[in-house]
Amino acid sequence: MKRLFITGQSGFVGLTFERLREHSVAAHGWQLISAAGSYDLLDPASLDLVLQQARPDAVIHLAGQTFIPEAFRDPAHTLDVNLKGTLNLLQALQGNGFSGTFLYVSSGDVYGKVNPELLPISEQQPARPQNPYAVSKSAAELLCYQWSCNLPWRIMIARPFNHIGAGQREDFVISSVARQLARIRLGLQEPRIQVGDVDVTRDFLDVEDVISAYLSLLEKGQNGEIYNVCSGKEYLIRDMIASMLYLTEIDAAIEQDPSRLRPSDLRRVKGDNRKLTLATGWQPAIPMQQTLLSVLQDWDARAGAERTIQPTL
Repeated sequence: MKRLFITGQSGFVGLTFERLREHSVAAHGWQLISAAGSYDLLDPASLDLVLQQARPDAVIHLAGQTFIPEAFRDPAHTLDVNLKGTLNLLQALQGNGFSGTFLYVSSGDVYGKVNPELLPISEQQPARPQNPYAVSKSAAELLCYQWSCNLPWRIMIARPFNHIGAGQREDFVISSVARQLARIRLGLQEPRIQVGDVDVTRDFLDVEDVISAYLSLLEKGQNGEIYNVCSGKEYLIRDMIASMLYLTEIDAAIEQDPSRLRPSDLRRVKGDNRKLTLATGWQPAIPMQQTLLSVLQDWDARAGAERTIQPTL
């Protein structure tokens, strides 16, 4: 089988790749290669050592600083990790004779504010990043495109929109709500859900569908091209929370927490996935209700551990 190396294996998507190692990944003809030791994107020597051992036929570059509030707090570090770290990885691959397929995972956030009349967002929409994280991803995209013009590799860029599923950190809205609902069910907090702005829309996609898209791009994506990875649907966050309340049969008040509001939040987001579908045949396969159930069940299990160390209300 072809050898696939993924950076960021300890992150949300990376851990989902590991969970799907024997199913989706193998079904696409890939053997997932785990790093033999630790490495740091800002330490070229550690990258060189890990790639000597991995000898990949393809790389999906997931690793980076992805939390937007942290990017505002420390934009220099975000740029270092996401831009310079990507350069270090490309140079380490080149130094180890890599000649395969490289998929850079960027973000739909690079589009910035898009007027509602221009929805859904296609790859033809110019990148106008509005936060340091999106700036760093846009810059790394340009770096990858430049390398795609000068090397006999196949280098592609994926722009995933919001993806959700079991295992996601509580920093993200759907995961945060699921954790709070699990805690309410266990008596660890009052029946109140703290949220940010819920009257905005996002294009949500199940993380397993995201992985399927990445694997499809490794097979059929074109060198130098950018592909949106999204559902092509627009979901109001307030409606998503209502669905979660219905699925859990919990009656809880929704309260806005000012600390959860983001100054540059977009009002509406909806992506266009037709370019990806035309190139690879990929389509989303997991219904949203199934995704929400998996998130809720995951947090039921995780919150149970908290019950052993916290008193009930």
